[in-house]
Amino acid sequence: MNKKTKIFIDGKEGTTGLRIYDRLAAMEDIELIVLSEEDRKNTEKRKEAINASDVSFLCLPDQAAIEAAELVENNNTVLIDTSTAHRTDPEWAYGMPELSEELKNKLINSKRIAVPGCHASGFIALVYPLIEKGFIADDVKLTCFSLTGYSGGGKKMIAQYDTIVVRDEALKAPRQYGLTQNHKHLKEMNAITGLKTKPVFCPIVADYYSGMEVTVPIFKEDLLNGHTAEDIKELYKNKYNGKLITYKDVDEENGFMTANALSGYDNMFVSVKGNDDRILLTARYDNLGKGASGAAVECLNYILGREITYGLDIKE
Repeated sequence: MNKKTKIFIDGKEGTTGLRIYDRLAAMEDIELIVLSEEDRKNTEKRKEAINASDVSFLCLPDQAAIEAAELVENNNTVLIDTSTAHRTDPEWAYGMPELSEELKNKLINSKRIAVPGCHASGFIALVYPLIEKGFIADDVKLTCFSLTGYSGGGKKMIAQYDTIVVRDEALKAPRQYGLTQNHKHLKEMNAITGLKTKPVFCPIVADYYSGMEVTVPIFKEDLLNGHTAEDIKELYKNKYNGKLITYKDVDEENGFMTANALSGYDNMFVSVKGNDDRILLTARYDNLGKGASGAAVECLNYILGREITYGLDIKE
């Protein structure tokens, strides 16, 4: 009988932690280490669990994730951190292996992995290849709009939308946030793509549970060496030819792009619309899937050498 992989989820009670737990609980090759309610915030008990595990997921606020990483006292436990804390730390692998062979190999061979942020995942998937292949300069000034379901705000926001009998009128309309232009994903968006200037970033939460639509507009003048919208399409098709990020046209939606089209799934569709003068680059995925727990399980699959879609739901 094959040895089971021992996994501990530190912060299992949060939205991302619960989703990871539900996925792993159904896997016969996984042994979950679960603390009692009275022990789950006990630092010594958490330390024991982390060090007893082959892999520990950190589903915690940033400072708590930093402190949890310091509890490891062995050279074997792999940490997969879903917080913002380590995404730009060069000692940690960035958990989006689709971007390059270098990033994929670093992830496979690392014991410290940072799961990408939900908004950042779409922006980076769209912009990274353009800089990598010289389609745009690294000093270009970009704008990004990101529409997300309210589950991206965690338990507190979910309760606002789901469990209040008389709902605030403000919740019935989309709400823009990150108004100070200091959103915590900006650092990651720049560091991973190589952009020198932070984009103008406009995240918007709306009255639906999950799904994300991230759009980056590009002017023809932003493109280098005569590249066109068709060239970007071909770039994405060649770059993202795996199962978790793929190019997809959206004409079948009669001129609309639905932000929750991949709700409940763990892959991402990227698309190119507009024309050669004004181009719209869009990534659609589930903020709880490829934008959170699905990406975390994908990282686990790479570490364990399994099929990368194992335990994931893929929309064709």
